[in-house]
Amino acid sequence: MPQGLIVKALSGYYYVEVSGELIQCRARGIFKKRGESPLVGDYVEYTLTENGEGMVDAISPRSSELIRPPISNVEQAILVFSVQEPELNLQLLDKFLVHIEHAGLDVVICFTKEDLLDESSMEKDAEVSLSFNGEQELTKIEDAEALYKQIGYTVIRTSSVTGLGTEELMAQLTGKISVFAGQSGVGKSSMLNALLPGLALETNQISMRLGRGKHTTRHVELIPLPAGGFVADTPGFSQLDFLELGVEALGDCFREFRDYAAGCKFRGCTHLHEPGCKVLAAKEAGEVSASRYAHYELFYNEMKEKKRRY
Repeated sequence: MPQGLIVKALSGYYYVEVSGELIQCRARGIFKKRGESPLVGDYVEYTLTENGEGMVDAISPRSSELIRPPISNVEQAILVFSVQEPELNLQLLDKFLVHIEHAGLDVVICFTKEDLLDESSMEKDAEVSLSFNGEQELTKIEDAEALYKQIGYTVIRTSSVTGLGTEELMAQLTGKISVFAGQSGVGKSSMLNALLPGLALETNQISMRLGRGKHTTRHVELIPLPAGGFVADTPGFSQLDFLELGVEALGDCFREFRDYAAGCKFRGCTHLHEPGCKVLAAKEAGEVSASRYAHYELFYNEMKEKKRRY
């Protein structure tokens, strides 16, 4: 039975890629009876029908499955955050990292719109305050880059305008199924357009009043890469919740906590107040970032509150 990869799902149809060609398929009714549904990213078996379309007969076992966006077999997430417009938000970045770590995916942090920092610095002759702000912003992005690299993440600074970082990012994408994630307006579609000239994904300007962009991506679709692999541009998210993640698993989603947590005095340590907590000791010694720990504490309390509410 022939096999292929679902690269797009739209209006009840599944578009299966086979040797560079797309076959429009429906799913057999048996999936609905089982409460299952094929996903973009699924490797499937299919049969051709008389009208030249196809029928999805079976889904191969998945290596990963995301609920939002609904996609399977993703190997890594490219977490896209802008350095300006909207301003870099490390609390939201850490919240995305928690979800990606929980999903078991590799992650690359991609800081976009680096050209806007250059513009801010170039305007220093016009206004002294602009110069000062530009230096502050550059320091912030450099500190953030150093922090996340120290934790063990790959960090790439990019600009879809100047082309900065595009070759390095493409090297990370090649040969894998990757998903672009991040809040709306940070430049995900612009970066994909810069990586793949001729793609022409729809982009929108940032609303300066709201500090975020409109959602320009309305469905999940895998885009083939020139040297192999696929990348998914997905709907932007303005917020995330922890309903799918148990509070006891939160500490494991902060990867710099893991080695310390193994030495905690109490099993199931929350790393908040227990005596003999190695994570707390590491934070006090400056071995764990104070800002990252503050976000852990914030997320923990948020999750506990939601658990009481539901």
